[in-house]
Amino acid sequence: MSIFNSLNNILPFLGAVLGMGIGYKIRDKSSNGLKLILSFSGAFLLGVTIFHLMPEVFSKVNNKPGLWIVSGIILQILLEYLSQGTEHGHSHIKSNEYLPWVLFLSLCLHAFIEGLPLGHESSLVWGIFIHKIPIGMVLFYMIWDTKSSKILKITALFIFAIMSPFGSITLEYNDALQNYQTQITAIVIGMLLHIATTILFESNQGHAFNIRKLFSILLAFLISYFI
Repeated sequence: MSIFNSLNNILPFLGAVLGMGIGYKIRDKSSNGLKLILSFSGAFLLGVTIFHLMPEVFSKVNNKPGLWIVSGIILQILLEYLSQGTEHGHSHIKSNEYLPWVLFLSLCLHAFIEGLPLGHESSLVWGIFIHKIPIGMVLFYMIWDTKSSKILKITALFIFAIMSPFGSITLEYNDALQNYQTQITAIVIGMLLHIATTILFESNQGHAFNIRKLFSILLAFLISYFI
C-alpha cells in the first residue's frame, strides 16, 4: 500500500478519535460548539460531494450514476432508521441503558461503506475526516454514559474508528469490488448528500439568523472547493 493510501486511512481514524477526545473534554451535549462543528461538517461534506465527487462520477459513461446516487440516499435513510440519526448529531440513548447494539452496528456499516472509495478519492478523505469529528463526539456521549463496562465502551469506540479505514483496505485488495468502484462512489455520494443536507436543514431550525453558523458554512464551502 502506498504512503498516499496509508494517509487516506489514517485521517478518518484520527477524525473519529479527535471527536471522541473532544467529547471527553466537553461533556455538554447541547453546546454551541457541537452545533457549529455539525454545520461546518455538513457544508464541507456537501461541498466535497458537489465540487469533486459528482463531476468525476458523471464523467464516466454507461454507469447510470443517478440511479446509484438515489440508491445511496435510500440506503442512508434505512441506516438512519436504525441509527436514530446519529450521523447528523442526534443522541437518544439514556445513561441508564446498555450499549445500543443495533445503532452501533448501523453506524459501523455506514462508516465501512463511506470508507470504500477513500483509497481513490483524496478530497473525500478530508470530507470524512471532518465528518468523523461530530460523529465521534455524539457516539462518545451515547456510549460513555451507558451501563456497559469501560473495556466494552473503549472497544466499541475503537471498532467504529477503524471501520472507514477497513472499508478502504477492503476495496484496495478486492479485485471484484474494484470493478464497481464508480458505482460504489455514487452510492457514497447519495449517502453523503442525504447526511449533509439533513445537517444543514436541521441546523437552521427556527430560521434564526446566526452569523457564526453562516460563516462556518461559507468557510467550509470555500475550503472544500480548493482541496
